[in-house]
Amino acid sequence: MMRDSYHPDMTEPGDGDERRRRRRLTTEIKTSLRDLRNQLSLLNHRVVGRLELKDVDLDCLELITRDGPLGPTELARRAGLHPATMTGILDRLQRRGLVVRERDPEATDRRAVSVRAVRDRIGEVFRLYAGMSTAMDEICTRYTDAELEVIADFLTRTTDAGKDATTQLT
Repeated sequence: MMRDSYHPDMTEPGDGDERRRRRRLTTEIKTSLRDLRNQLSLLNHRVVGRLELKDVDLDCLELITRDGPLGPTELARRAGLHPATMTGILDRLQRRGLVVRERDPEATDRRAVSVRAVRDRIGEVFRLYAGMSTAMDEICTRYTDAELEVIADFLTRTTDAGKDATTQLT
């Protein structure tokens, strides 16, 4: 991770031309990120249409797949949703066979459940993203390892900035 690294080309813009170029590049990056967000939103919308789910269901499925198993309350917290909305979301995911609710053997409350993704069904979801995944693999082959480290660092920092902005709005 290159969070606090220095690169020789990372100089402070001096004259007006350098400042304008820097501003233009920064604007291009922000515009590209907005375009990417919109395109991924459209892709996700098509995926949920195929799965007969809602967008929020897919968001929660991603969290369960990546971080699970999770309890419904923890899932609601991570998704930024009210815990009462989890019942409907989990019902839809379970009806599609994408998740199962299981008693949490480590919980002191015998009613406690954890939610985990059903591995075989998650493979079906991943296949819907195969075109994007293949395209990303192809794009990454065009960059050196050092360039990919910079890109990964930028995306991590951007994600962190998004988390911070979200926290400020709550």
